[in-house]
Amino acid sequence: MSVPALDVKLLILMPVYNDWRSLSLLLPGLENELHSAGLRARLLLVDDGSTEKVPASLSHLSLRSIERIDVLPLRRNLGHQRAIAVGLSYIEANDPTRNVIIMDADGEDSATDVPRLVRECLAHNGEKIIFAARARRSEGLTFACFYHLYRFVHWLLTGIPVRVGNFSIVPSSALRRLVAVSELWNHYAAAVHKAKLPMSLLSTERRPRLDGTPQMDMISLVAHGLSAMAVFGDRIGVRLLILVSLGMLLALSGIAAVAVIRFATDLAIPGWATFASGLLLVFMAQMLLVVLGFIFVILAARNTLNVIPSRDYAHFIDGAQRIHG
Repeated sequence: MSVPALDVKLLILMPVYNDWRSLSLLLPGLENELHSAGLRARLLLVDDGSTEKVPASLSHLSLRSIERIDVLPLRRNLGHQRAIAVGLSYIEANDPTRNVIIMDADGEDSATDVPRLVRECLAHNGEKIIFAARARRSEGLTFACFYHLYRFVHWLLTGIPVRVGNFSIVPSSALRRLVAVSELWNHYAAAVHKAKLPMSLLSTERRPRLDGTPQMDMISLVAHGLSAMAVFGDRIGVRLLILVSLGMLLALSGIAAVAVIRFATDLAIPGWATFASGLLLVFMAQMLLVVLGFIFVILAARNTLNVIPSRDYAHFIDGAQRIHG
């Protein structure tokens, strides 16, 4: 089945860190899927400070539906999320009329889903960012358990379920707004949610890597999760303040109950009222310090100068080179 509008302006953004072998295996399949769907696209590879050079074989691939391949080298390794932020800002500054598909270069984001994302975007008249929602993942049992634990903690602290990754299509109408969101520097999907940009989900399955081992280990997963939750720092702070306030209310109720038992009944044991009251007062004092700490952190964060991707991206790129087309 072909895409209804063959003149869709499409640019595929891939952050890459030493994953050139997987990329070389992915591109022929991506070329076939684009050709079958009647689509043509440009490809922007954000080289996230790779220690391995871009292989010359990439420039010798027989590609037609992929019209052009550009490499955007970064001056240092920034990490997956910030490489995406730099890439989106570069596209908005140099080719803002294109719809941008964000996908990994390791093959875990299936090339067969690219036309599906385009169709879904067209079905919403190019007015929504379409995310690939993971129906099933391909990692091992240990990683999957920790990932589900992260999802639970994220939902508990923010009230927002984690259902998506980076694989998505950003219509040109949303790109200009997205690159002005400072939270994009920490986490792409969370920034879209925080900025309240229109979005929709498309069910997909995450595939195994085409080559090598996954680069996200437990440390990377924790750092990734903390970056996502940091975007919702104000929401987390408010929820914790409510929780601490309830705790202080319970402590006050406990002190009142101790006073009633001590002075209005004969149930009191000598010395217990002083001990119980002191323990509850210490508990209240600790919670009060937590409340004050959160208040000062939130106020300080509002006065901190944030990175605006569309303004600051140029500091991190080291030119650009075309390797195909």
